[in-house]
Amino acid sequence: MSIEGLKRWAGRLKVEVYALYLAYRDPRVPLYARIFAACVVGYAFSPIDLIPDMIPVLGYLDDLIVIPLGVAIAIRMIPSEVLEECREKSRSVQDRPVNRVAAVAVVAVWVALAALAVFLAMRVLGP
Repeated sequence: MSIEGLKRWAGRLKVEVYALYLAYRDPRVPLYARIFAACVVGYAFSPIDLIPDMIPVLGYLDDLIVIPLGVAIAIRMIPSEVLEECREKSRSVQDRPVNRVAAVAVVAVWVALAALAVFLAMRVLGP
């Protein structure tokens, strides 16, 4: 795949993520789909990654695999007529939101994992 092909793919992915953002706010979308789409959108728009990009190879897995996979699953959950309306709106919007709530959630997951690691280490090492 060429650089231009990757740029087009990334542009389509941005449109799809923003369409999911619009869709999860639509009352015609089932609750389970809204919750899943909100999680995918929150993670995609979050300025913080669950796997930091500085970690070789693994750092880019979320950008290359996790987000597109989440988008694909969420798209299957949303009614096609709602998704098509949201895609049209998404193509015409220039400013995309930044989800600070999702950033806080990702940081909370990291802190919880660190606390769990410390707790387990203390149990293994003993008093």
